[in-house]
Amino acid sequence: MKITTAGESHGKALVAIIEGLPAGLELDLNEIGEYLALRQSGYGRGGRQRIEKDEAEILAGVRNRTTLGSPVALAVFNRDYENWKEFMAPEGCDLSQRRLTKVRPGHADLTGIKKFATDDARNILERASARETAVRVAAGSICRQLLAKLGVEITGYVRRAGEVNDENEYAFEEIRKNRLPELFMMDAQKQREAVKRIDGLKSAGDTCGGIAEIRVRGLKSGFGSCMTYSEKLDARLCSALVSVQAVKGAEVGLGFGCAVRRGSEVHDEIECENGNYFRTTNRAGGIEGGMSNGEEIVLRAAMKPIPTLMKGLRTVDIADNLPARAAAERSDVCAILAFEVICESAVACELAAVLLERLGGDNMAEVIRRYGELPL
Repeated sequence: MKITTAGESHGKALVAIIEGLPAGLELDLNEIGEYLALRQSGYGRGGRQRIEKDEAEILAGVRNRTTLGSPVALAVFNRDYENWKEFMAPEGCDLSQRRLTKVRPGHADLTGIKKFATDDARNILERASARETAVRVAAGSICRQLLAKLGVEITGYVRRAGEVNDENEYAFEEIRKNRLPELFMMDAQKQREAVKRIDGLKSAGDTCGGIAEIRVRGLKSGFGSCMTYSEKLDARLCSALVSVQAVKGAEVGLGFGCAVRRGSEVHDEIECENGNYFRTTNRAGGIEGGMSNGEEIVLRAAMKPIPTLMKGLRTVDIADNLPARAAAERSDVCAILAFEVICESAVACELAAVLLERLGGDNMAEVIRRYGELPL
């Protein structure tokens, strides 16, 4: 299975094509809309969310809410395009307006200008923008529905918002039922502290990031491989997370914590009951030797602070190479809840691809049967 996205932040639409989905997957279109709405929510979001109300439109590959086995094409149309048509229309537009030459630290602006030989960062930022993740969430919802048919579930929560960190551990079901609105944190007091910090950052014209923890339950052992590095499940899932805009780190299980503990405090001991093997702990995060081991998969991704600051950092205006303050595009103060939803979607897309590579099958009945025949 392969997913490709296209589209610009202020262009006509964001588009995704999903190749390799089996026929016979019945889709809940309302669920796609629910995840798109979640992506637009959360405390600390900016003005763009008041303009857009994202909805996914399926263009091809589905009939009567059921996949046909052909590529699925879907689009999220940008309502804000009408305000930008004069400057963004592919048929012809005014390139002298909405130029961005005061390149922003932390963005793709300057490097993209040099790489793609342009003198307008607009050509770079429109694609580099996290707005692209809207259609990835839509595609991720479809992949999540495929996984659910096999009994594989995904959830997650915000472990850290800016300086406020929650070091408690939570069970899968607890996360799914009890994560709090506004920031998707689990601890009410921690979330109140985080909200207060975000208010302070907004007043100061600053931003923050955070850490999202993603859980996968129900995946059988043996997905991924120890035989070639390109097939390692942890490498693929971490790559999927790092592909999300603003991610600067990803880890599995204890992650970097493994480096400062003794081996006896890191490795999961194995037991057997009625012929079924299991680990007494899950410090490996459900992946050993690049393969799922049947335990719950635990992933974390670190999001850097949003680089568009309203007060603007020091930079250079490439139009004259003189010192300047970075341009302040419309931006969020904190988008950590949306980030968590996006990370879930990125994991769902990659997991669906991994499962279909091993299982094969042209229709869902074949896929479900083959998955059911695998040992735990």
